Amino acid sequence: MKQFLEGSYAVAEVIKLCRPGVISAYPITPQTHIVEGLAQIVADGELNSQFVNVESEHSAASVVLGGSAAGVRVYTASSSQGLILMSEVIFNIAGMRLPVVLTCANRSLSAPINIWNDQQDSVSLRDAGWVQLYAENNQEVVDLHLIAYRLGEDKSVMLPVMVCMDGFILTHGMEVVDMPEQDKVDKFLPPYKPLYKLDPDEPLSMGLLADPGYYTETRFAIQETQKEVLKFLPKISEEFRNVFGRDYRDCLVEEYLTEDAERVIVAMGSVCGTIKKVVDDFRAKGKKVGLLKIISFRPFPYARVYEALKNVPKVAVLDKSVSLGGMAAPLALEVKAAFCGKKKAPKIISSFVAGLGGRDITLDSVREVLKKLTAKEVNLEYIDLKQELLKDEYGG
Repeated sequence: MKQFLEGSYAVAEVIKLCRPGVISAYPITPQTHIVEGLAQIVADGELNSQFVNVESEHSAASVVLGGSAAGVRVYTASSSQGLILMSEVIFNIAGMRLPVVLTCANRSLSAPINIWNDQQDSVSLRDAGWVQLYAENNQEVVDLHLIAYRLGEDKSVMLPVMVCMDGFILTHGMEVVDMPEQDKVDKFLPPYKPLYKLDPDEPLSMGLLADPGYYTETRFAIQETQKEVLKFLPKISEEFRNVFGRDYRDCLVEEYLTEDAERVIVAMGSVCGTIKKVVDDFRAKGKKVGLLKIISFRPFPYARVYEALKNVPKVAVLDKSVSLGGMAAPLALEVKAAFCGKKKAPKIISSFVAGLGGRDITLDSVREVLKKLTAKEVNLEYIDLKQELLKDEYGG
């Protein structure tokens, strides 16, 4: 049923349809409306779930870890400093192979304090062992949560999944969303039956000390499972299409007019909508431009990226995060890695950063990226950088 919803409340509604038994979160801008909506849903008796109020995000993550370990479907959400406060438990959840689903309402990290959107928070936890899926719009946000539960809880995966949606742009944006019917969700997402759980009748221990004789194998196992996710996501995407009728292809990347493109921008999240508009404008003028949208950042779909870009002469990677001290931004580094040791590769793979701290990425910003995609490769360049502020900052 189509509804006109704020993104956050659309998340609350789809989580209700997923029937989690335990929900715990601590409010933080711009995530607050998600758990506010879920709290109301539980209070109104629309969802039979334990909603646990806690004093911090670290505690919220601990609650859902415990709930998942006890064999219950769980849910949490966070953003920015809250997500980083969770980080100790975030690593534990992945290490214990618990299929927690978390919504990250992407927001910049302090300092300085900033409540607006970029993707630094989730990208900073890219090595935690979680699957990370990035949405362009609120329909994708809704659908990716269904896919996240179906993926993480599969007995061949058993990993946590983070669904990332741009703060304010999506969380507070109003869109028409096709909300699925409960019977279709139940068909796609069966009740959670864990492989293992904490049970007094069948005692076991989780998260024990692993000395040097065992620890490496735990990391190796997660890495190998992440590789399998690249094969499994397309299968789940096909199941999703058969039930709901919406097609996400392989749920790894989306190619937008890349087949004959001479210049392609690679990006992820809501900025892809803006880029598509610029691509359409350029195409109308006969200029062969395209977009490669990354949906799965972890695991990163190197083979898919290679196939999509191997015949493109010039590639610009547009990041909404930075790896301070690195030679390129995080997404750009992954794209470059896709061509290591390959015979065919773009002549140029340039790294650009924009939109930090919520600065608008406008149509002109995207055009500037394409303008700078010349014969010379750009290792790392900031778009819309205010030079006058730098002079004030450094006294120059």
